[in-house]
Amino acid sequence: MDQLLKKCKDSVSSLNKVSNEDIKKILLNIKEALWNNKDNIIEANQKDMVIAKDIIKPQMLDRLKLDEKRIKGLCDSIDALVKLPDYIGETIEEYTRPNGLIIKKVRVPFGVIASIFEARPNVCVDIACLCLKTKNACVLKGGKEAINTNIALVNVMKNAIKDYCDPNCITLIDRTDRQATDELITKREYIDLLIPRGSKGLIQYIVMNSKIPFIETGAGNCTLYVEKTANFDMALNVALNAKHQRPSVCNSIENLLVDRDIAKEFLPKLEELFSQYNIELRADDEAIKYLNNAKPATPEDFDTEYNDDIIAIKIVKDVNEAIIFINTHSTKHSESIITEDLAAKEAFFNEIDSACLYHNASTRFTDGGEFGFGAEIGISTTKVHARGPMGLKEITTYKYLISGNGQVRK
Repeated sequence: MDQLLKKCKDSVSSLNKVSNEDIKKILLNIKEALWNNKDNIIEANQKDMVIAKDIIKPQMLDRLKLDEKRIKGLCDSIDALVKLPDYIGETIEEYTRPNGLIIKKVRVPFGVIASIFEARPNVCVDIACLCLKTKNACVLKGGKEAINTNIALVNVMKNAIKDYCDPNCITLIDRTDRQATDELITKREYIDLLIPRGSKGLIQYIVMNSKIPFIETGAGNCTLYVEKTANFDMALNVALNAKHQRPSVCNSIENLLVDRDIAKEFLPKLEELFSQYNIELRADDEAIKYLNNAKPATPEDFDTEYNDDIIAIKIVKDVNEAIIFINTHSTKHSESIITEDLAAKEAFFNEIDSACLYHNASTRFTDGGEFGFGAEIGISTTKVHARGPMGLKEITTYKYLISGNGQVRK
């Protein structure tokens, strides 16, 4: 591992010498290579799918799958990324001190960014391309479920960039054992920033054990609150989308709060709709009175990221009780309120401490592509350096460049 990581660290100097125009050519080469090699990539992915069906939940297989449509989506993301500004070298701020020193704050790469992730091979491409656009080298370590796909994707990308820069700037750790993770997260001499993407267990393991500076991401215990003035049709449509459109991802909702004043009327409508999609309802003692087929919710249900067609339902008195519940149970990812009351909306926006807050919209929009970032390297649920979907700016830092004409400090 030390040899791999040293090569990756050494590749940073070659990236620093590549022009912004050549970075665009590199990205377009990757896009073309991915499409030209889609059959080989899909074949590798199908091997992973066969193995994974016995070791991960069926809902999680959706994250693992790469087909022609999803590879086309990756290519489209690269196109969007190419069109975004080149932030590296940007002067963020410039001013002159009374002594004549000219101080410039300039945006620069981190250097080497490592990401540990699980059964989402598209992450390989997203992270590698975001890093290349910002002239960061990257170290990728995926889970065993996607190892064949990850190897295929990284080999395609490395071949696509070798004429422009050191291909070691995209480095895959192909060991999938826990010991490899344990080693990787201690290698501070080679890695400048660690961004884990995956389950709550993985994130917490990194939090407790990493010796590398990291950004906590991902875990999504997200909540939708239907306030008493909500438009029912809107609330039902948003709830279905936020829960069922892709239940295995971190921006799907796990909890649904309903105002007491509308629960008797709203919850049967919700049950009728959700039953058509086989969504399991788990309800608190009050909500279950208005439902025919719900299971009693346990306290743990309101703290669980199901990644499945299951939702926990609770009745609340008003927006203040909803805010308290969310701040208590949320992983600080994404929450939404459906309301026609602007005061309720403002209270929700002002008092909830999550990265992304929505009014009359689905939480499923918490995504780099949907935010116009081209792609994302992760969704930060912390407040230090970056928060929410992390795009290009969030994987840069800055340095100060100071010019003088002989000044000395007295």
